[in-house]
Amino acid sequence: MKQRIVMFGEIMLRLSTPGFQRFTQASSFDACYGGGEANVAVSLANFGLDASYVTVLPKNDIGEACLRELRKYGVDTSNIKFGGDRLGIYFLETGAVARPSKVIYDRAYSSFSQVQKGDFDWDKIFEGATWFHWTGITPAVSQGAADVCLEAIKTANRLGITVSTDLNYRKNLWKYGKKASEVMPELIEGCDIVLGNEEDAAMVLGIKPEGVNIEGGHVEAEAYRSVSRQIMERFPRVKKVITTLRGSINANHNTWSGVLYDGTKLYTAPIYQITHIVDRVGGGDSFMGGLIYGLLSYPGDDAKALNFAAAASCLKHTILGDFNQVSVDEVEKLMDGDASGRVSR
Repeated sequence: MKQRIVMFGEIMLRLSTPGFQRFTQASSFDACYGGGEANVAVSLANFGLDASYVTVLPKNDIGEACLRELRKYGVDTSNIKFGGDRLGIYFLETGAVARPSKVIYDRAYSSFSQVQKGDFDWDKIFEGATWFHWTGITPAVSQGAADVCLEAIKTANRLGITVSTDLNYRKNLWKYGKKASEVMPELIEGCDIVLGNEEDAAMVLGIKPEGVNIEGGHVEAEAYRSVSRQIMERFPRVKKVITTLRGSINANHNTWSGVLYDGTKLYTAPIYQITHIVDRVGGGDSFMGGLIYGLLSYPGDDAKALNFAAAASCLKHTILGDFNQVSVDEVEKLMDGDASGRVSR
């Protein structure tokens, strides 16, 4: 029987400038769909798991197109509701070398942002589920979204379902009168698995690592042991804390790895040199998707689960769009050291 994982969050229409054009140069935009939890759902579906995605879409042609895109990848959309007037949009300008990428959000009054407590029957949605995943983007969208997310977490806790989160701090999203530090702790209290980076920990929880210089292109994995320990002390339910380690040489060349702390041991994934990034959007989501798959598929082997996550996410950086469109075999080949990129015949 397949493991069933439920994701809850907003999916948006992504409009990106062609190639490396700036917004002021572009006369057209490339369109695709994406969002933190949706990206995780597609990863898990591609890996052969039963991935169920819960959201709200507008009842119009754009909402229908988005629904069909999710179905195309085998994501269960049976719990998606329709309502509201519009799908949120984000605009992407892809950076190059010393010029960073830019994101502009246009998601005010989106269908998802209007969600309210009681809109979803979480007991029914969680039937047969073993895992629930959400990200810090969801409670940032609106008070209603934060309330529904808490509702889902508490139901999952009551049913004995594993809960994971990606802290995913986005400073430009918290606009409804509350800070992330006011809302997130109560949600994290119900989580078993926490993923985040150094900025997430600092801005959401006020926890700062020592000896880290991400701008210099080098991230010291050992510096995160104390951060992980602090998170686990503050939130006793948390069993594992995972940190993605991105070193930014420039917009096209990043180092990529991750660490996992289980309360006793700190595991470190191999460091990948991603020298020609195609698309880094969704990199953290592909890591989370790989991590969930790894923890479910390699029980008792946290090191292998972490390595799977890092390899899956490394491959995502070579794929346009938010979704990580790779298979388990492709990830495992990279884990085994095959990074040649030679033509497969």
